[in-house]
Amino acid sequence: MNAHVQVPEEWRDWIARNLVRGCDPEMLIADMVRAGFDAQAARNVVSGLADGDAAEPPASRAYVHETPRLPAGNLIRTPDRDVRVVLRVEQPTIAFVDSLLDADECDELVRLSAHQLVRSTIVDRSHGGAGVTAGRTSDGMYFPLNADPFIARLDRRIAALMNAPVENGEGLQILHYRTGGEYAPHYDYFAPEDAGSRTHLAQGGQRVASLVIYLNDVDDGGATVFPLLGLRLGPKKGAAVYFEYSNSLGQVDARTLHGGLPVLRGEKWIATKWMRQRRYGA
Repeated sequence: MNAHVQVPEEWRDWIARNLVRGCDPEMLIADMVRAGFDAQAARNVVSGLADGDAAEPPASRAYVHETPRLPAGNLIRTPDRDVRVVLRVEQPTIAFVDSLLDADECDELVRLSAHQLVRSTIVDRSHGGAGVTAGRTSDGMYFPLNADPFIARLDRRIAALMNAPVENGEGLQILHYRTGGEYAPHYDYFAPEDAGSRTHLAQGGQRVASLVIYLNDVDDGGATVFPLLGLRLGPKKGAAVYFEYSNSLGQVDARTLHGGLPVLRGEKWIATKWMRQRRYGA
């Protein structure tokens, strides 16, 4: 391979994940060379990801930051609760909000979902189907929108926080990670250049924002990490991480690369919500 080779996304994710863990960049370069990469190509991509700039494709570096969807202020009013914002990042728009759910609501989501869990999958970039990967070691399930009065109340509250119509949201997803479980750095948006994205983009357009809600206090590990930003958030029961990554120009922001760090002790339960450009499924 030559020094200008395009490093596959799965290798970039692997590099980013191990940099977050504190691995020596020289060791990562050596691993890539043993796997068949040109030494200079490996050094270029590892150095770029470590610096937080070369991981972004040219289109992403030109990303236009518009007015955030997230409501302004330290307190966001929802139909049944005021939610406090304890941290904001302007570009990209990221927030950590406290007490989005109370303890009883967290426990109820765990109780309702515990017997319905199956192995989590990822979207195949070439054909759009679901596939299992070693980089995502969780079990999960989905609640349909407005599945019952309890879920409907949470859907309304979350939609108000995310400043989007309820119907633009995908169903609330519950995920369970055991000790050692993690989700390698990845993007929540559908890469416009991937053939596998077409089917998903036809069901409500691009994802525009994500919300990750912690349903328990993890004994050790399990934070949400943004490796290109040097940012780690959570975990805290009832609190949530919010971030945006798509604008009205159809651009997506690669700086929102994120992952779930390994659970070092105990277990982790989270709920996730993805918002689309328009009504989901339409």
